[in-house]
Order: sequence, then structure tokens, then C-alpha cells
Amino acid sequence: MSLIKLSKEELELLSYTDLTELILKNNKGAMNTASIFKEIAGLLELSDSEYAAKIGDFYTSLTTDKRFIFLEDTAEWDLRTNHSVQVIVEDDDDEEEIDEEEIEEEEEELIEEEEEDLDSSINDEDDLDDGDDDISDLAILTEEELEEN
Repeated sequence: MSLIKLSKEELELLSYTDLTELILKNNKGAMNTASIFKEIAGLLELSDSEYAAKIGDFYTSLTTDKRFIFLEDTAEWDLRTNHSVQVIVEDDDDEEEIDEEEIEEEEEELIEEEEEDLDSSINDEDDLDDGDDDISDLAILTEEELEEN
């Protein structure tokens, strides 16, 4: 669909992100936020005050729409379909080899710490009350007894 062939009424029916997609396809390259929205404002005949009031919402809609990608190095927007994802896996040959003895020592230290924690928690249980919480002094009252008081 070409922007040139659309009437103003048809343009007004499209969302800003749909218009952005058409603009970027026609432009065949990335554009910054202000340039895209100026072109939209021109197509829809928006005033300067409408432009200023709506550009923030326009930017937000670009950031949430998955059709677009922000190119940080140029601070421009482009269609995601124009860009491929490249996964780079770095293979560090300089990594230190882990000594098996070090691993065993660390495991032994962890076991010792766990045993100390277990001993500590057992000692804490010995310090607990033996259940004499003055429960024997409590009484259950009926609703009538509560109303009398």
C-alpha cells in the first residue's frame, strides 16, 4: 500500500504505527522519531500544537510495537524485518582451569557450615519454653457471659 495513493480519509483511519510502517517502507531506510512524526503530521494536516501534544504518545507506541526496532547507534527507528538477529558466542580460551581439589575443599567447607548451623538450631530449640505459657489461666466465655460484662 502506497501513501501517495491513499486519501486523507483513508490516512486518518490508520494508526500512527501503521502510518510509520508505510513511511519506513517508502523511505527504504531508518528515520528518527521527529522526522517520522513530522511526515505523519504533514499527511494528516496536524497543527504544530497537535504535533507537540502527540509526539510523546507516538514515541511510546513505537517502543511497544514489535514491528519496529530502535537503532541505538544512530538513534533511528527501522522496520524489524530489515534487521536480522546475530548471536555472538565468545569462546574464552583463557579461562582458568578449575582445580578439583579446590572444589572438594569448598564442598567440605559448606558441609561444615551446614553442620554448625544444624548444631546451633538444636541448641536454640533447647532454650525454648517448655509450654507453660499461662494457658491454664485462660477461660472460654459464652456470648451471654460476654454481654453481662
